[in-house]
Amino acid sequence: MPDPDQAVIARRGAIAEALRAIVPGEGVIVDDASLRAYESDGLTAYRQPPLIAVLPETTEQVSKVLRYCHENLIKVVPRGAGTSLSGGALPLADGVLLGLGKFNRLLDIDFANRCVVAQPGVTNLGITDAVAHEGFYYAPDPSSQIACSVGGNIAENSGGVHCLKYGLTTNNVLGLEMVLIDGTIMRVGGKHLDAGGYDILGLMTGSEGLLGVVTEVTLRILKSPETARALLLGFPGSEQAGDCVAAVIGAGIIAGGMEMMDRPAIHAAEDFVHAGYPLDVEALLIVELDGPKAEVDHLIEQVSTIAKANGAVTIRASESEEERLVFWAGRKAAFPAVGRISPDYYCMDGTIPRGKLPIVLGRIREMSEHYGLRVANVFHAGDGNLHPLILYDANKADELDKAERFGAEILKLCVEVGGVLTGEHGVGVEKRDLMGTMFSEVDLKQQQRVKCAFDPDALLNPGKMFPMLHRCAELGRVHVHRGQLPFPDLPRF
Repeated sequence: MPDPDQAVIARRGAIAEALRAIVPGEGVIVDDASLRAYESDGLTAYRQPPLIAVLPETTEQVSKVLRYCHENLIKVVPRGAGTSLSGGALPLADGVLLGLGKFNRLLDIDFANRCVVAQPGVTNLGITDAVAHEGFYYAPDPSSQIACSVGGNIAENSGGVHCLKYGLTTNNVLGLEMVLIDGTIMRVGGKHLDAGGYDILGLMTGSEGLLGVVTEVTLRILKSPETARALLLGFPGSEQAGDCVAAVIGAGIIAGGMEMMDRPAIHAAEDFVHAGYPLDVEALLIVELDGPKAEVDHLIEQVSTIAKANGAVTIRASESEEERLVFWAGRKAAFPAVGRISPDYYCMDGTIPRGKLPIVLGRIREMSEHYGLRVANVFHAGDGNLHPLILYDANKADELDKAERFGAEILKLCVEVGGVLTGEHGVGVEKRDLMGTMFSEVDLKQQQRVKCAFDPDALLNPGKMFPMLHRCAELGRVHVHRGQLPFPDLPRF
């Protein structure tokens, strides 16, 4: 993280007074006890109370707060529900934490255009709950969907168990209202399916709060499928389960969801939820098929045949909607379930080519023995997004350090086999210093030039994503000679 600006810290009282003029009442928090609530996000190993927390309620207030911070060179860390697992919302000792929890209203539900307009503090599951009565739902469904906000989903490009067929957040967001660091309010996209010009919408999705602050989102909603059934497939080894994933997709079957858990995760989830998972297997696949009933029934038979050919020893299909939901309840609760068997755990997030799954799982087992730490694997098998949970005890002096080194080795392995450092949790501070394993210095500087275009003073969420932050002047600027403009007339035909 950047060294604290002592001059800014010394001006804390004056800054708070200026912010109270913008956000009156209880919207500015300065007392140390209250600021503790914001000292970390879901990556709780890192803690730092902010200088000040401000909780605006309107876009105009956000604009004025950012303009004030820009004019006075004060750093700003945007925060949604604080469920980030990469330290993306970790505050700064010399920075203002901009909390968007009060932006929690649904503004418009447009079934004719199959979209909703919401403020960024609305929960992910809240979108589906609002449209379910008309047979619609919002497809991205991260495990934290009951708590995580859609603004945070955009910041991290979150996925979920149904991302294989229906895409990540970037495939389901249509428009944004956003505020730039100088207070400019701009809109990109809308209810229409596409727009001309540069893809600013795509650039903002997954930008981790480094480019602007989202104050309104337009999201695509889908008609709920006529039928959905889930298969529980148990295997004697993770290799067979990985081979089954590849065989199903190779057969041209795109499942609504395809999730995998290994033995430690299976037992933890079953003890917690009692979903009826087989306990005599080393790996469990949950495969959901959706669509017209006749098609789903046919695909259930096809996937069952493929699973049997790849060594499945348990094959069980849901026979009711209640049973399907119970199958998924165990997977959705896997993270808290693992918390019952270990004092602490470190949740990783990397993505690999599906075909490399058996190799990577084997290497993770070797690393587990090397570091002397258990690991439970829970991941989106269909798109290769791994979530190894490294179990440790923070009360033992060296275990957090070992867990972090273990996690870094897993992420380096993901890149080594042709994958990437993150799938949906983002880079934040967790993976920041590993960016050099995936990107060259040229790559990183080019990415920072994009940030310079939005935030030339590096005030928005500094210390995240980039292992070294260059001054914009050092990165150089593109100069257009006067003689090059205007563009020549295009030929007419």
